[in-house]
Amino acid sequence: MDVTALGGRPDGSWARAAGWAGGYWLMTRWHLAGLRIWLAVLAVIQLLAGAGAVLAVALFFRHMPASAALFMATGVPVINLIVVGILLGPQLVADDKLARGYEFLLTLPVPRAAAAAAWYTVCLMAGIPGAVCALAVAAARYGIPLRISAAIVPAALLTAFTGTMLGYALGHAMPSPMLTRLLTQVLLFGVFGFTPVVFPARQLPGWLARLNWWLPFGHMAVIVRAGLSTGLAGGVASSYLIVALWGLAGALLAGWAIGRRG
Repeated sequence: MDVTALGGRPDGSWARAAGWAGGYWLMTRWHLAGLRIWLAVLAVIQLLAGAGAVLAVALFFRHMPASAALFMATGVPVINLIVVGILLGPQLVADDKLARGYEFLLTLPVPRAAAAAAWYTVCLMAGIPGAVCALAVAAARYGIPLRISAAIVPAALLTAFTGTMLGYALGHAMPSPMLTRLLTQVLLFGVFGFTPVVFPARQLPGWLARLNWWLPFGHMAVIVRAGLSTGLAGGVASSYLIVALWGLAGALLAGWAIGRRG
């Protein structure tokens, strides 16, 4: 890229910024081209999964309480926002390792942060439609009083970022592709069944509730819920901090793992 043609000086900072932007755009196109039809299929699956989860929960109740419906409806979008990054991301890295393409990707002249940001963008593109669909179906089915505020934007972006970085770290740090696949399945099962995302933490055994306080998933639900309702989420500031720290830890671990292989 000729930075002088853009009216700027070809100094180091401008060249780095231009290189980062170019690398980000290149890797975004790479991911979209590599997934092609699969990305559309994944988005449809996300739509069906979000709507299906919202509707299926009601089958457990003859008359679902409004408070339970609101809690569940504001938690399901969290699953939509993180499932692509935390499940599909590591499996794609595992596939690249098995296909002997992983080392080639590491040789591409693209900043590592730009490559990570590109994958995060793709995860957002796949996750947001499902989250919106789940909310729309829940509002129509249960008549819940959503109070959507501007806080939902940073909450959704941070939740997706942390989910993506955790998956990114898992995919790059695990030496065995088979182990990566196994851990992603176990992790997804744990998030669905044993974290306070679609149900309150008080319904968990005490020891598990205390453990979940240190994990990011329940806190993701807190910050998303705070952007979708009023009076339903508490301790929002500490939840933002915990989710951000987990996202940063995932990014650092991924960077270390890639640097060790690069």
